[in-house]
Amino acid sequence: MQDCRYETPQRLEYWLEVQMNAWFAKNLGDAMLAWDSLDRIETLYTSLYGGVDGCRDIAVFIRHESEGRLHCEVMAYFSPDAFLLAAALDAAPCKRPLKHDLSLHVGSGDSWQTLFDPCNCLPERNFNYKN
Repeated sequence: MQDCRYETPQRLEYWLEVQMNAWFAKNLGDAMLAWDSLDRIETLYTSLYGGVDGCRDIAVFIRHESEGRLHCEVMAYFSPDAFLLAAALDAAPCKRPLKHDLSLHVGSGDSWQTLFDPCNCLPERNFNYKN
């Protein structure tokens, strides 16, 4: 997969460690212009995981966020098991997003319960997240 490159063994080790519990986030930019990025996520998801109804642990959620600005941006959140897709798109590690206002972009409908039910959540590990 040509988009998934690791410049150093340390970066690969970092990704492997972080992917165990971390979510990943990618700002797709202005909501009016994010369609190409959303299509790319769907295409890569299908290529990597074999279809949009694959494993319920592998999902991508989106949220329109404005943070007080006039125009909103689309944020994509990749579940921990979607780390290959996140790496291919240079998504950054982040904490699990709040469920509020998220939409499932690709993945099984069962992902909601699997990834957001308090009984199913993995314990948070202390990584040095930027957000």
